[in-house]
Amino acid sequence: MSAPDLILLAMAIPLIGAVLIVLAGKSPNLRETVTFATAISLFAVVVSLVSGVFHGERPAVSLIEILPGLDIRFEIEPLGMMFACIASGLWILNSAYSIGYMRAKKEHAQTRFYACFAIAIFGAIGVATAGNMMTLFIFYEVLTVSTYPLVAHHQDAEARRSGRVYLGILLGTSIGLQLVAIIWTWFATGTLDFREGGILNGHLEGPLLGLLLLLYVYGIGKAALMPLHRWLPAAMVAPTPVSALLHAVAVVKAGVFTVLKVIVYIFGAEFLRETGTGDWLMYIAGATVLLASFVAMTKDNLKARLAYSTVSQLSYVILGAALFMPLSVVGAGMHIAMHAVGKITLFFCAGAIYVASGKTEISDMKGIGRVMPVTLFAFFVGALSVIGLPPMGGSWSKYYLALGAYDAGELVFIGVLMVSSLLNVAYLLPVVGRGYFSRPAGDDGSEKPAIKEAPMFCLIPLCLTAFGCLAMFFYADQLYQFLRPIGGG
Repeated sequence: MSAPDLILLAMAIPLIGAVLIVLAGKSPNLRETVTFATAISLFAVVVSLVSGVFHGERPAVSLIEILPGLDIRFEIEPLGMMFACIASGLWILNSAYSIGYMRAKKEHAQTRFYACFAIAIFGAIGVATAGNMMTLFIFYEVLTVSTYPLVAHHQDAEARRSGRVYLGILLGTSIGLQLVAIIWTWFATGTLDFREGGILNGHLEGPLLGLLLLLYVYGIGKAALMPLHRWLPAAMVAPTPVSALLHAVAVVKAGVFTVLKVIVYIFGAEFLRETGTGDWLMYIAGATVLLASFVAMTKDNLKARLAYSTVSQLSYVILGAALFMPLSVVGAGMHIAMHAVGKITLFFCAGAIYVASGKTEISDMKGIGRVMPVTLFAFFVGALSVIGLPPMGGSWSKYYLALGAYDAGELVFIGVLMVSSLLNVAYLLPVVGRGYFSRPAGDDGSEKPAIKEAPMFCLIPLCLTAFGCLAMFFYADQLYQFLRPIGGG
């Protein structure tokens, strides 16, 4: 099968899977088998494209012509290939985890949950493989709409309110800002194609160029740049597998991925560096990195703390892109992958603790590591990766971001990265310390605690993602070489 046909097959698989999941809804075992088969099939197809892209191929296929010269078009380059691998690969583990979580908590509407999840992955693959900005925008919106039922899954007053915040901010920013930027780009350049070096050089300059960048960056609300970040903490009302989808598999990664694509292939990082019109973005990103970390330290709810951690970590990617240097751009791309594996591990562990003990507040988790040692050790591994300490993958992406800041002569942002890592320590490692070294309240040691590890369907995925944090440290050079073209290397 040719590469263009494989792209279309990758788009079709999650949609077909969603239909089959609905048809198998009355048989939970069959429904979940279909979910697994769909996720594995998609990953196999996506991985089959990696070798060609690594060796310089850029497979592409066009479907429908919207306007003369503007098609619904798919084309895979290294950054999109990496994102497609993340989304499809982590979907397999998230599907296994969802079975353990949803059954243990006896959640309602599980068929709708799995079907919407499949459609969300369809949207993520569409974003990853989009060949122009209009195609990306369409699938960006598919991802927003398909995840709304997941965010509002519990259907109580709080879930509906959070769902409205989620949908309102994401649709409001994309239609009110991003779409305006896309239309402006089309009229200024006559194209929306993603091209190396960008498409705006010679078409726009000065304050107008900076204004267009502002519309794009804040129109991509999924990137959660402050002050348009509120939807992300609000969405934590959803079940933990949805939180993992939002933070690691698809939604926020689609946001920072889109920002990176816009800077590299619409504006051109070198063009922005030469004009200086995008320098404001690095300061906003740096401020978000630090402010969100400070807020995270104040949160006692574990998922809320992890949510603000994500807001901070997303701005690492935006900061790397906004430095406009080859190493920082590659480091930003690497951080998408490193953070995905580290943060999904943390959310898996948070959900496992909730399934096994019903605990959601960090202050209630004293001694939890004594009865859930595997889960808390996996949390420790994920935390080390998010902090950026060897031998975990997150250390390499932060290293390249720091090198990029040095090359740009912006030494203050090396300081931002260092301070942020210390703040990561301050809000993540106390969870581990409290869990291992504190005695549960009222526990005199006379009775064996009733809490035990979560079901195996929860435990195995979090162990695998924790191992992934370690593995990515040793395979970081392969990822760096794969992503070098996006930095102009």
